[in-house]
Amino acid sequence: MKKVITYGTYDLLHYGHINLLRRAKALGDYLIVALSTDEFNWNEKGKKCYFTYEQRKQLLEAIRYVDLVIPETCWEQKARDVDEYKVDTFVIGDDWEGKFDFLKQQCEVVYLSRTPEISSTQIKKDLGK
Repeated sequence: MKKVITYGTYDLLHYGHINLLRRAKALGDYLIVALSTDEFNWNEKGKKCYFTYEQRKQLLEAIRYVDLVIPETCWEQKARDVDEYKVDTFVIGDDWEGKFDFLKQQCEVVYLSRTPEISSTQIKKDLGK
């Protein structure tokens, strides 16, 4: 079984997220999504989420492409997750291009192009949040 992992906040879930998850799942048999916790988002990324971690987790678990949701609590856990979950492919949006090349020693690394016309940041701006 080929395992794929991706990471993200997935706040204000939208079709760009679904496109990424669909394309990530197509690269393997089992998709793991490491979902940023509320604490990690606030303390490390400076982001306040609209939905709580548990709400975002429920949304992701309802998507047919997602097989497992795990918490992302720190930047450094990616290498550990690849080993622990025996991951074959690490997938992330191309806005992170090159940032995770160090994982190529452990697995394949794929940077997927983002859906250009949509982002949670843009939605928040449009809503005045």
